Amino acid sequence: MTRIQFRRLDGILLLDKPGGLSSNAALQVARRLFRAEKGGHTGSLDPLATGLLPLCFGEATKIAGLLLGSAKAYDAGIVLGTTTDTDDAEGQVLLQRPVPAFSATMLNEALAPLTGHIRQRAPIYSALKQGGEPLYVKARRGDAIEAPERDVHVHSIEVLEQQADRLRLRVTCGSGTYIRSLARDLGEALGCGAHISALRRLWVEPFTTPAMVTLEQLRALSDAGDEAAMEALLLPLASGLSGYPAVHLEAEQASRFCMGQRLRDAGWPPGQVAVFDADGQVRGLGQVDDTGLLAPQRRFNL
Repeated sequence: MTRIQFRRLDGILLLDKPGGLSSNAALQVARRLFRAEKGGHTGSLDPLATGLLPLCFGEATKIAGLLLGSAKAYDAGIVLGTTTDTDDAEGQVLLQRPVPAFSATMLNEALAPLTGHIRQRAPIYSALKQGGEPLYVKARRGDAIEAPERDVHVHSIEVLEQQADRLRLRVTCGSGTYIRSLARDLGEALGCGAHISALRRLWVEPFTTPAMVTLEQLRALSDAGDEAAMEALLLPLASGLSGYPAVHLEAEQASRFCMGQRLRDAGWPPGQVAVFDADGQVRGLGQVDDTGLLAPQRRFNL
């Protein structure tokens, strides 16, 4: 077997993750196809889930945490009447109950408490850690688990389809929201239980109209030896910072910023900013205080 010669590669890939793979497994497949030395993903999708998984290579891994905290949108298929231990179709059935007849008005009334700023209990099969160990490891071992609750923000829930025992919802939410938990809690509100049958992530800010790439597309280009076409699929690091105000520095200022020095300009917007040099190359992230003092936070070696 030929040993892969990994290389320095910087950029962001908008991967259309297939079902059946963990986020990390999908990342490792893409990283090997690109021969990228360094890579990271921006928040796990369950193996059952498909859709947008931004992958960061090289220097772009420095902003993966920022993308992890961004707003996201999902299409979710929900089966009513069956509760599972994972809150999705891959789990063991715990309870089956009849599904009551309910109108669109009744459904919206059940959804209303699940929108806005809410307190949500995580699934016991989740990557959240307790005592340094993921909950899913404890659950598989049979440990008794008290899943933690946390505050999340659900911007909106739109009903796309309503059938007797099935729903399809579009959910727009903030970081840390579990769609499986929303399905579980909705099922309990309707008195019959529920679980996720299908889940697709549509977008992650700032990539709200993503041109996603599949692993099959990457494999085809890799098999053809067309690395130039593969690299053309990568977005620049700066594309992940499009939601931040931009500060443009002259050459001498950019050099000082890259050495970690602070700069001041009363005209710079306060808050976190993306910092660019005179050639338009992003050099890092900084924080500007109310006096116009720019302090470097992350610096990019591009």
